[in-house]
Amino acid sequence: MNADNLPLILVTNDDGIYAPGIKFLSSVAAKFGRVVVVAPDKPQSGMGHAITINATLRIQKTNYHQAEMEYSCSGTPVDCVKMAVNHVLKKRPDLVLSGINHGSNSSINVIYSGTMSAAIEGALEGTPSIGFSLCDYSADADFTQAEKYISQLIEQSLKNKMPKGICLNVNIPKLKAADIKGIKVVRQSKANWVERFEERQDPYGRNYYWLTGEFVNFEPESTDTDEWALENGYISVVPTQADMTAHSQLTGLKYFETLK
Repeated sequence: MNADNLPLILVTNDDGIYAPGIKFLSSVAAKFGRVVVVAPDKPQSGMGHAITINATLRIQKTNYHQAEMEYSCSGTPVDCVKMAVNHVLKKRPDLVLSGINHGSNSSINVIYSGTMSAAIEGALEGTPSIGFSLCDYSADADFTQAEKYISQLIEQSLKNKMPKGICLNVNIPKLKAADIKGIKVVRQSKANWVERFEERQDPYGRNYYWLTGEFVNFEPESTDTDEWALENGYISVVPTQADMTAHSQLTGLKYFETLK
């Protein structure tokens, strides 16, 4: 097949262009098409859907991935997708892949995640998109255990186009390949972080604060959520969109329209 006819796959992340997760993801993606990497030049975890509007953006060619082209970008994960689609690429990508993130982006974590915001931005641009996360925060996390499933998800997403505006939030449990039971398509669980700020002092005696907290799943018995899937050995796949409208409340709030 002519290289120009192969799918064009954009790969990005929030852990930075040199993170092991994106290097692994770009190598897997290279089995399915032409890979272009545009990713942050430094870690951008927890940036959510932030964009750069009050500072310059810079991109620089790098040579770290099995990619047709690759650039580091001084901006956020969403900046990277915007820069790739509107400047670097000559045509729209066929698929946007974000990750593989070091750590879970299940449940409420999706709204804070730079990994998932990059995937959502891809969906907003009209491109099928997937955000991948591995439930392992360690620097030497083993991404190879889920390679079979990552490959299948990429392949099927290229074959079966997602509805416009929809992306996939894929979370992978920290398990050996033989212990992963398969894939569950589920909903985002209702959960939250119970947070606190620890007050500490620097060497000069000045106070500073460090955010800590505990993750609480409010529906541990539900069997149709991402948290349940992960706890029971499955890869969770949650269809995700940018529309945050509480559709169930549109009728109930109509009384606001009577106010003068």
